[in-house]
This record gives sequence, structure tokens and C-alpha cells, in this order.
Amino acid sequence: MLKETKHRDTFLIASLIFGMFFGAGNLIFPVQMGQNAGGNWLPATLGFLITGTAVPFLAMLAVSITDSTGVYDVAKPVAPWFATLFLILLHLTIGPFFGTPRTAATAFSMGVAPFLPARFQTLGMLIFSALFFSFAYYLTTKQSDLVKWIGRYLNPLFLVLLVLVLVLSFVLPMGSLKQAVQPTYASNTFFQGFLDGYNTMDGLALLAFAVTIVYAVQGLGYKKEQVPKMLAKSGLFSILAEALLYVGLVVLGTSSLSLFKAAANGGTAFSQIVHHYLGNFGLLFTAVLVTLAVFTTAMGLFASFSQDMHKRFPKVSYLAWLRITAVGSFITANAGLTNIIAWAVPVLMLMYPLALVLILLSLFSKFFKRSRIVYRATIFLTLPAALLDLCANLPVTNLPVITPLVDGYHKYLPLAALGLGWVLPALVGAFLGLSLFYFKNRLNSQPTKASKEETAAENS
Repeated sequence: MLKETKHRDTFLIASLIFGMFFGAGNLIFPVQMGQNAGGNWLPATLGFLITGTAVPFLAMLAVSITDSTGVYDVAKPVAPWFATLFLILLHLTIGPFFGTPRTAATAFSMGVAPFLPARFQTLGMLIFSALFFSFAYYLTTKQSDLVKWIGRYLNPLFLVLLVLVLVLSFVLPMGSLKQAVQPTYASNTFFQGFLDGYNTMDGLALLAFAVTIVYAVQGLGYKKEQVPKMLAKSGLFSILAEALLYVGLVVLGTSSLSLFKAAANGGTAFSQIVHHYLGNFGLLFTAVLVTLAVFTTAMGLFASFSQDMHKRFPKVSYLAWLRITAVGSFITANAGLTNIIAWAVPVLMLMYPLALVLILLSLFSKFFKRSRIVYRATIFLTLPAALLDLCANLPVTNLPVITPLVDGYHKYLPLAALGLGWVLPALVGAFLGLSLFYFKNRLNSQPTKASKEETAAENS
């Protein structure tokens, strides 16, 4: 018997989804973009909302429509080996290599570092990250506790604190939205905002979090066939809330230019804004707010990494994978936030196009019956452009073979110079794949000469 859907459960899962993917990056990148875009904040925000909110929601719909329970199922039509490789790369990207370490590094740089002398920064980060990841590990050892800790307690508290700052900014605005525009946003502002949305990692995160959210819904007593509808409804609420917060944070960053110069990063900018409204108490307030934001995300990343990897490699237990990601995240986090961000960008330029293509193919899969031909043709043509986007964004420059190759790629392929060179190859691949699919189906549906003769004989 199916359980009756309750509004309380819908909002609880929506709170869980929001709490897992809205981390410090989601908090500071919109503020930084607001300062950089200045008077062009609106087109930049529209581009940002596509990759920052629309894509994650489409990822949830893709999981829902295809009855998937994780990222492996979404990528499997290409080939099982590709799905396994994509799953591993995605979880390493948003997990122990970049995403999870960034949670602790951001919390420390914004919430703890201002209180420590320069000579104690390295030791402070070591101790803080050890405590941070140990606590995250402890709270995710029981998978059923995720809904309770994130959905009921931590995320609502975080939202109350953040909304307080935004309400103050609208009641007591810092200044006009007609501010100077940084060169990067002077032209192609929409596309720049689109690429900035990559930094949130939400499109990738929602594919990874799918397995955790599915387990959470089932843990509330809902049957497998009820999961897709619950996922779509809860996801819509969480995405709408995130979109509203993004707009508020971008406006906050833009208006802050009336009082402050553009900061080196969104974390510094947000700290200045909070200090403006709350004085010295603002430092402590920022520490609590940012730590809550990143901690819920770290818990979600820990759980999804361990659940997906255990599902794919069942001989290694959930707790063992949990320890692997906790230790790996601790090591990477102490490499420094600047290094993490610098190396995360090129990897995201590779992973995001592949994720976007898989999401879109999943959404329209019923029109071509999830045909491997369509999936393979599209991914095959998308991958080279995505690899070149990775090379173009490496922190190192003037590489002997790669640099001339990237220059030619930017010069001759449409949109490549904007970081979207994968779009045209993906469209061509999809067209070729669909053409082959329909041509093959048409051949299979046409009766052979022998079958025509048999039919004629029967009719006679």
C-alpha cells in the first residue's frame, strides 16, 4: 500500500536537498559576481541562474524521469564502463579532491582565520579541518540521521541567519545598483554569469546527491514508485528558494560597491557587508553562518560519495568509503583554498558539459528509448571540446603542445572563446545519433521481401 504524500515530508526533503547543496560557494560566488558585474548585474544573474538553479533542477527531473537511483544509472546508456568512470570522476570532483575540502577551507578562511594571528594560520587550519571532518564523519555514520540533522535542524537555522542579512540589506540599502563594471563582465555578460554558475558545482552535486535523496525519501516510508514525484516536488521548492537567495546575494554584492571596493573574493566581500550591518558581532555571525552552510554540504557530500561508491563497489563497506572521503578531504583541504579553487575550475570545465549533456539526454530519452546510439554519438563529440576547455583553464600556461591547440580551438570553433565550445559538437552529435536511431528503426520496421511474399500468399 502506498503511503499518502504529506506536505510536511515534501518540505522536509526540500530542506534536506537545499541544505546539502547550498554551501559556502553558493553564498560567496553570487556576492563576488555582483561586485564584478556592477551595473550589468541582471544579465549576469540570469546566466548564473541557469547553471546555478535550472541545471540542478533538471538533474533532479532527469533522475526522476528515468527512475534512476544515482549518477551511474543516468550515464549507463553510454556504456557501463563510462558510467562507472563518470561516477568516480564526479564524486572525486565534488568530493575529496575539490568540493568537500573547499567546505572546510572556506569555513576556516571566513570564520576562523580572522581571529588567529598569521603565525598560527597553518596549525589552526590543520586542527579546524580535523575537527570539522571528524564531526561530519560522525554525523553521517548513520544514513538515516541525515534528514534529521540537515533537514530539521541545521538548514533551517542557516536560512534564518542568511535571511536576516538580506532583510537588513533591503531595509537599509548600501547604495545604488548602477556601479562600475569589471572588464570580464563588460561584454558577453550573460555567458560569463553562465560559466560562473559552474563554480557552485550544483549541477554535478545534484546528480551525486540523487542516491542520498532517494534513500531519504524511502526512509520516510514511501515506496519506490512514489520517489520520482516526491523528488520533483521537493526539488522545485528547494530550487525556487535558492534562486531567490541568489538574486538577493547578487544585489547585495552590487550595492556594496557604494561603500567598498571590489574584494579579492566573495568571502571577503560578504564579511565586509556583514560587518557593516552588525559591527564586530558580524565576524562571529559570519563564522556561524558560513560554518553552518558548508557543514550541511560536507555531510551531504560524505554520504553521497560513500553510498554511491558502496553501491558500485559493494565489497567495500559504506563506513570504509566514508573514512576514505573524510581522510582524503582532510589532506586536500590543507593544500589551501586558493589552490583548491585554481585546480577545480579546469576540472569543472570538463565535467559540466558531460553532465549537462547527460541530463538533457535523460530528459528527452523517451523520444529515442534511451538508445545507446544517441548517447554515444553525443558524448563522443562533446568530450574533445570539454577536454580542450579543461586545458584552456589550467593554472599553468604556455604548455608546448596544448597552448597552440587551445588557441586554434578558440579561433575556429563557435563559442569556444566563451568557454562553451562544447555546445555545437554536442548538437551535431545529438543530430547524428538521432538520425542513426530513426534510420535504424525505419529499416527494422520495413517488411522484408520474403515477408511480403508470405503475406501475399496468405491473402490469396
